[in-house]
Amino acid sequence: MDQATLTRSLLYLDGINVTFDGYKALRGLSLTLEPGEMRAIIGPNGAGKTTMMDVITGKTRPDEGDVYFGGSQDLTQLDEATIAELGIGRKFQKPTVFESHTVEDNILLALKAPRKAIATLFGRAAADQQSRIDRILETVRLSDHRDRFAADLSHGQKQWLEIGMLLAQDPKLLLVDEPVAGMTDSETAQTALLLKAIAEDHSVIVVEHDMDFVRELGVKVTVLHEGSVLAEGPLEAVSADPRVVEVYLGR
Repeated sequence: MDQATLTRSLLYLDGINVTFDGYKALRGLSLTLEPGEMRAIIGPNGAGKTTMMDVITGKTRPDEGDVYFGGSQDLTQLDEATIAELGIGRKFQKPTVFESHTVEDNILLALKAPRKAIATLFGRAAADQQSRIDRILETVRLSDHRDRFAADLSHGQKQWLEIGMLLAQDPKLLLVDEPVAGMTDSETAQTALLLKAIAEDHSVIVVEHDMDFVRELGVKVTVLHEGSVLAEGPLEAVSADPRVVEVYLGR
């Protein structure tokens, strides 16, 4: 294992194997993500995308392989809560927001701050918290909706709110699972802009099926197939790879 490579990479996966009841979900998966990089992960159902995210977040322990974060943290030895504390945030495909609270209070509830600082929860947030909330709402395109109940938002807006709640936890790395599933074309375009803005000062992994959306992101793409990396590079290059066309794009 090359320590120099480890310390340069924000996320380092090498030779990851995961087996469930005889089914090999990941087979020698290796992947590195640099600080400040956004990466798109694509591949057919069953390719290992969700299992990969489960390994990174500590939900699943690999049978074999190395997983390092920030160059020195061995994620295979840590539980989910500790990994989240290190700065890895995950957004699942289905948005989970506090529907009976306002957009602004959803962000306030998610803020990474001492709980006693949020003691006056639905009073006015402290000034520094308020400015963070304002910035997050601006980033996720919800400044004009701050006083609406989350239940009243569109599907796309709920997705943005959940991304905002993730940002409130101040993660170094965001894992975002199919963020544009069920969105309108307009919301999809807005989400691409939103994630690009977030990627200016965070690392982001986006798992997605929508190729037009991946093209909008304009980032390096990793194609998974049967639990390992089939191809990697710009979307144009991997789209032209006959193996990728055969197992994924040709379907």
